Amino acid sequence: MSRAFLFPGQGSQAVGMGKDLNDAFAAAREVFQEVDDALSQKLSALMFAGPEADLTLTENAQPALMAVSLAVVRVAEKEFGVDLAAKGAFAAGHSLGEYSALCAMGALSVTDTARLLKLRGQSMQKAVPVGEGAMAALLGAELDQAQEVVTEAAQGEVVSCANDNGGGQVVISGKKSAVERAIEVSKAKGIKRAMLLPVSAPFHCAMMQPAADAMAEALAKAAVNAPKLPVVSNVTANGVSNPDDIRKLLVQQVTGLVRWRESMQWLKGQGVAQAVELGSGKVLAGLMKRIDKDIETLSVGQPAELEAWARAL
Repeated sequence: MSRAFLFPGQGSQAVGMGKDLNDAFAAAREVFQEVDDALSQKLSALMFAGPEADLTLTENAQPALMAVSLAVVRVAEKEFGVDLAAKGAFAAGHSLGEYSALCAMGALSVTDTARLLKLRGQSMQKAVPVGEGAMAALLGAELDQAQEVVTEAAQGEVVSCANDNGGGQVVISGKKSAVERAIEVSKAKGIKRAMLLPVSAPFHCAMMQPAADAMAEALAKAAVNAPKLPVVSNVTANGVSNPDDIRKLLVQQVTGLVRWRESMQWLKGQGVAQAVELGSGKVLAGLMKRIDKDIETLSVGQPAELEAWARAL
């Protein structure tokens, strides 16, 4: 069976994430210590015990989600002898999850990935003063409808599609006033529901250009290897293995549309029959069920799930 490994993005964090893995497996403790050391921050303590408001901060949530995903990967490899490259065909991650996927496939070290994501989170937060940007979810909308909405709502201000999550869920992002106009336009166009999201910055739109510039500088200095399996780029919605292309696309990803629906459809076109979500939560498995019910989904983030999955392989 052709298999893809999926790595979750922001929104999948929760207080307590990774604690069961940490308690059960030495390999998980190693990863959490590596991330703490890389950031000179006790991020693991924040993950295990909160407070939630601090964990939700973009600069903490991004490396924290990566840490849990990589702990799952490391435990599978070290404790259960699973060779991900031998058991899968592709890897993909939602937004910051693309970094987790690259790290899991050996393209980036854990230390570099943690530092890159910390910088990414800080840069995205600083790019736009709090209150100037916003994001909204359009539910019951396909990408072409959402594109019509943002085009009509822009009126010279930034507003664009940020995430095409599939199953009639498109997230838009931009200047707060333009996003609010887009919500009104979407109602007039009969889109089922439009709601502002509780986020601190307008991710994946042109207002994030200062963050893209910061990532370009950091990625130019980072060691990037060819991944063991092709990693699907959020920007192109197909597999990438060339380190120079990986760097360039990670920079474009900061301001670009996360083409998740197309990415999952591309995987199916490559013969993928099973998608295994590695890390915190079950968001990506839920999205896949809405995008394509034919693809079998599995979420692996807790010790019991990990052990059952590894033994079944």
